[in-house]
Amino acid sequence: MSTHDPNESLAAMRHEFGEHGGVNMSIEASTTFTVMHADIMPEIFHGQRGPEKGGCYLYGRHFNPTVYVLGHQIASIEGAQAGYATSSGMGAIAATILQVCNAGDHIVSGNTIYGGTFALLNEYLPLKAGVKATFAPTHDVHAIERAMTPRTRAIYVETITNPTLRVADIPTLAAVAHAHGALLIVDNTFAPMIVSPLKHGADIVVHSLTKFMNGASDIIAGAVVGSSDFISSMMDLHTGSLMLLGPTMDPRMAFEISLRLPHLGLRMGEHGRRALVFAQRLTELGWAVGYPGLRTHPDHAVFNRIRNEGYGMGGVLTIDLGTQQRAEQFMELLQNDLRFGYMAVSLGYFDTLMSCSAASTSSELNDEAQHAAGISPGLVRMSLGISGSLEQRWSQLEQALHRVGRA
Repeated sequence: MSTHDPNESLAAMRHEFGEHGGVNMSIEASTTFTVMHADIMPEIFHGQRGPEKGGCYLYGRHFNPTVYVLGHQIASIEGAQAGYATSSGMGAIAATILQVCNAGDHIVSGNTIYGGTFALLNEYLPLKAGVKATFAPTHDVHAIERAMTPRTRAIYVETITNPTLRVADIPTLAAVAHAHGALLIVDNTFAPMIVSPLKHGADIVVHSLTKFMNGASDIIAGAVVGSSDFISSMMDLHTGSLMLLGPTMDPRMAFEISLRLPHLGLRMGEHGRRALVFAQRLTELGWAVGYPGLRTHPDHAVFNRIRNEGYGMGGVLTIDLGTQQRAEQFMELLQNDLRFGYMAVSLGYFDTLMSCSAASTSSELNDEAQHAAGISPGLVRMSLGISGSLEQRWSQLEQALHRVGRA
């Protein structure tokens, strides 16, 4: 297991005073910033000054002090040199890929990824930017390697795939990427605190902060972390994807998210504790369950090798009901009759969220792509909440399964 402690890193980074001596950072709501001398302005525009070069700020789309601090807090969790927060997870992903790739370049991606990311790589970027992608199973390193070309600039994977919950062998994938002169980009949305991809050789980590990091399903946000040079390149006034595409986070949202990070480790631990108990009990009852914390999971050994101890094994599990009709009946019982959770996309909420992936968050994949990714029509993705007692929630889940019955 990894020995990196993201909670300790965050605690050390946060131990500083707000602008006026408060225990929380201040919210800087200004969209533009003054300089004391006129000759400083040209120096900022030429990259000679900035937040880390003289403490100079220019404009809220470039750097905002509150958003800047949040980026560094997330970087500390991931063990990165630098980071910056964005207005959405897709904003972070798109800006990262466009920073890494030019027209005519190539990406190798896991074939089981969030539907929006799949659409970005499979349709949008080839059409709009001439950046093409080849998809291969994340867990099949040989297939990933065979897909590499001289124009491949990055391998893109999710730590835990959405929605099939396969685990990326990050050290091995990093070695493949680097052997071909490419970068490894990892979406760590499903595994904050649990896995630290940069410590295993990844170059860049992206997050949808909307999910576990934020934890309340009330803020859309994203982040990208990596080396100081890479984050600086994304904020360059001439060629920076974050600066020029403008997925700017509101500083008030940055402040809200910052206040939730200190208890992220506790939340992840409880999400994972419940998910593991449910997965074990469901397996004992003979249901088709996907969860990397199970010893029977095909990537359990890989997961144990790369995860940080003390933060559980993830808060998401899957149950395969066989057909979309049975999956929908199951979810309706849980929501409308038993008050177990909500039929809704997204995850990482303090209440349980559940969706039939093939008909929702993976619907951007056609039938052939879904089959290749291992997404069956009746697969229910369940992000286990931490409200109510474990035994109360288990009783509700068991009742719904009994009423749906076996296929």
